Amino acid sequence: MNAAKRLEIFRRLHEDNPDPKTELAYASPFELLIAVILSAQATDVSVNKATARLYPVANTPQAILDLGVAGLSEYIKTIGLYNSKAKNVIETCRLLLERHGGAVPETREELEALPGVGRKTANVVLNTAFRQLAMAVDTHIFRVSNRTNLAPGKNVVEVELKLLKVVPKDFLLDAHHWLILHGRYVCQARKPRCGSCRIEDLCEYKAKTSDD
Repeated sequence: MNAAKRLEIFRRLHEDNPDPKTELAYASPFELLIAVILSAQATDVSVNKATARLYPVANTPQAILDLGVAGLSEYIKTIGLYNSKAKNVIETCRLLLERHGGAVPETREELEALPGVGRKTANVVLNTAFRQLAMAVDTHIFRVSNRTNLAPGKNVVEVELKLLKVVPKDFLLDAHHWLILHGRYVCQARKPRCGSCRIEDLCEYKAKTSDD
């Protein structure tokens, strides 16, 4: 895919949604960090339902730590893998207090040192909470990047690095959100909704669907 096509793709995505946001509900970097940890192999909707109950009661590292694993589990038991996630969140809260004065660190290395925080989670927090140039490649972005030929790669890190290189600089800060939303609602896994796609004429996917 050439640079002119990439530029037009993001121009249109920006035109349709000038200020894209994550669908996870949060009011602080800490709330976002916990929500992203909880969102692994779970829907944003399910996470938002759980945090809507949790955050009014506990939305700081100390308050969640005080709940303990059992107490936290009661709030998040509707989310998949909640037992392991509860342990990771409690340990993360402990480390935030011990190492960072209760604040969420603003570097990838420090974030990835927290339990339950991998490269993708760190990138989401860096980009969304701290507005750093970071690309969190989930299944949606990986699929869209490969299917459209925007930034093909064999694994998520390959796609991440390629996107950081080829996405036009003016659109790079919000590209992560546009691509996730496009993959979630238009360029879906089982059957892309090509007939409803704003970038269908720019996409290089060979097996386009004829209807939406």
